[in-house]
Amino acid sequence: MRGHPAALARKQTALNAPLDHRAPLVFDTRELGRRPGTLKRLSRTVEAPADLGVEVIRVPEGSPLEIELRMESVMEGVLITGTVRFPLAGECVRCLEPLTREGTADFQEMFSYPDSEFSARFADAGDDEEGDEERLFLQGDLLDLEPVLRDAVVLALPLRPMCQEDCPGLCPDCGVPLAGDPDHEHDESVDIRWAALREFAEARSSEAPAGQDKQTKAPRDRGDEPQEN
Repeated sequence: MRGHPAALARKQTALNAPLDHRAPLVFDTRELGRRPGTLKRLSRTVEAPADLGVEVIRVPEGSPLEIELRMESVMEGVLITGTVRFPLAGECVRCLEPLTREGTADFQEMFSYPDSEFSARFADAGDDEEGDEERLFLQGDLLDLEPVLRDAVVLALPLRPMCQEDCPGLCPDCGVPLAGDPDHEHDESVDIRWAALREFAEARSSEAPAGQDKQTKAPRDRGDEPQEN
């Protein structure tokens, strides 16, 4: 998800917006006091934001996200390390039946101090625009974890979610789920592109070939052939 224009735009919009310390995914780092090596651990359960997932599988909006977080003060900012657990809902890519499961994702991200010497050196180095857009900064003592969680959760989603590992899928002829009817079968089907040709061949085989006599003359007996003088 990193580097995708839409994701970067959404992330940048979130970062530019003033943070509300009461928002469920905003965390206060004031207790760290900008003292390198200071740690703070915390747990929080919040409601999942909207549009967290992809088309075939997603985290239902409002479902619980269980976050275990460690905030560590370092020279250039606050290093965030954590794990998030979440429910998933979607559909099997083979049989299209609904499925639910539990997911987990690990994440780690640096939130830089906007006024730190490290940030100044980073800017003076002339880093490219995309790299600058992906950098995360603290707003005062606050950080917004939502863009980090979105990246972590979406990257942890299965590419091809299935209701079971050996799901047989759907019948290609009628679309019946084969898991509930493993002996399901049809008579041999004929490709519609060849059906007309088959009918034509059957019609020709039932008729006598054109130009051929209906009765074939019997060969003359050798004794009837004229004899040479």
